[in-house]
Amino acid sequence: MTNPQYPATPPQQPYYPQPPRKRPVWPWVLGGFALAVLVLFGGCAALLGSAAEEVAKNEESRASAAPAGSEVRDGKFGFTVTQVDPPVSTVGDNQFLQKTAQGEYILVYVDVTNTADVAQHYFGSNQKLIDDQGREFANDTSAEINVNDQLSAEINPGNKISVVLVFDVPPGTVPAAVEFHDSAFSNGTRVALK
Repeated sequence: MTNPQYPATPPQQPYYPQPPRKRPVWPWVLGGFALAVLVLFGGCAALLGSAAEEVAKNEESRASAAPAGSEVRDGKFGFTVTQVDPPVSTVGDNQFLQKTAQGEYILVYVDVTNTADVAQHYFGSNQKLIDDQGREFANDTSAEINVNDQLSAEINPGNKISVVLVFDVPPGTVPAAVEFHDSAFSNGTRVALK
């Protein structure tokens, strides 16, 4: 029986707190990704800008050639062009080693001096010929066997060797400069041939 003075109370439900509202994560992920892309892009742009500036400096120094007959230096070597022969179609007297050019050979005679305090290795394959159109030609080391005692040489400090560089070029090519390198990775330096 119920007492009229006290109304019946409904049974109490247990109280469960509302879970906190979840905030979406994707804006933070997207923002972090965008920031990473901006930092990466900015770093790449700065790196490319400084690399382009360095390349421009190297190209400018390489494009300007020292006067003909002057000694130029790259790394641990000094280079002096002593003579340039008119083009020939073949080099060598030995019938087994004789080499015929695809076009014609230009022979450049060079004195190489070791300017370092220790012995250094010289390689003819590191040298390039530049024509009056700005084209670069590699040294033909297989033809060079016919005009030099060796393709590479160890030069002691202060000593000098004389070598002949052989370049296979199209007929009618006008040689403008030689680009000398003390190694395959050096910047190089140019000397005019005329």
